[in-house]
Amino acid sequence: MVDTMALLPAFLRPTRTTRRAPRPAAPPPAGDEAVLDAPDARLSPALVAAGRGEYGAASALLAATRAAAEWEDRDGYARRLAAFARSRPEWFDQWRAAAPDDPDAALVAAQLAVDRAWPSPARAELLREVSPLITAAARADDRDPVPWRIALDHARGSRAGHRYFEELWEAAVRRAPHHYGCHVAALRYLGTFWHGSHRECFDFADLAAQDAPADSLVQALPARAAFAYLTDGCGPGVPDGRLHEAADRAARLSGRFPVATPRLAGVRNKLVYVLTRLERWEDARVQLRLTGPYATSFPWDRFSDDPLGHFLRVREALLGSAPGAVPAELVQAPPRLRNEHRGRVLADDH
Repeated sequence: MVDTMALLPAFLRPTRTTRRAPRPAAPPPAGDEAVLDAPDARLSPALVAAGRGEYGAASALLAATRAAAEWEDRDGYARRLAAFARSRPEWFDQWRAAAPDDPDAALVAAQLAVDRAWPSPARAELLREVSPLITAAARADDRDPVPWRIALDHARGSRAGHRYFEELWEAAVRRAPHHYGCHVAALRYLGTFWHGSHRECFDFADLAAQDAPADSLVQALPARAAFAYLTDGCGPGVPDGRLHEAADRAARLSGRFPVATPRLAGVRNKLVYVLTRLERWEDARVQLRLTGPYATSFPWDRFSDDPLGHFLRVREALLGSAPGAVPAELVQAPPRLRNEHRGRVLADDH
């Protein structure tokens, strides 16, 4: 068995964690009100401006996150802006032409290049060609961990070896020891290259969460490992207690944030799925109420071509006029979606 602990830096050591009860859940949203992958109040104006062909708001937003070292927000905004540029590139092309040395434009360019290469059958070869863009983004601001998260994803997609990945990992956590995006990238690398070794993935996620602050998104990393295990269907079993503790840890994190917080939408949507698979119906209802109207494509695009509709069906089963158990077909991915993804870049592919 390969020892994934080789990837763990010294700071990932067991520590005590404080339990805290979740905040009371709000009533469910009225009717079928729900939005998919809604931008927060800071990102929305930048996307609207980009839709008009203007890049200034996007540039100012990413510059602000860099100045304030808001690395989690910076990571999420870079992903969303790159996704928008993939379908509407005019505004971004103008930005790159006007400011070729802009660290924020370089970051979006690196993410965009990886996004474009990812669906291709020649992914590994294409990703190797975009390495200079990632290097340029990393050199543009040495403090920024987000280019290193992109580099970690790139290493997985290009099937880089373990030693090279470890070098990237060490560089990433040196800049931001508890950056969630980098930890997710590392977890996905472990899951890809040691397929079925879920216990080792849980070891990595648990140790990372134990060392992270109580309000860090890294607290949700074990639930991410639980999701991978519950949807994988291969490898040795993981004790039920470990799955439940992962869900409990993510629920404690969720309870620290207000109801209907866009930043927590991804964590809460994944947690609803994990709790549903564990048949913890009431806990899943609590998380749905905390989620409010904020549906996210992941994880529901693993089960349907219509992730918003799928979210609504799960919500109806849990919170509708006759709440009860969720039908099994709503939490089991059809093989064509789970294995093929129809050549698309899904919301959480990398």
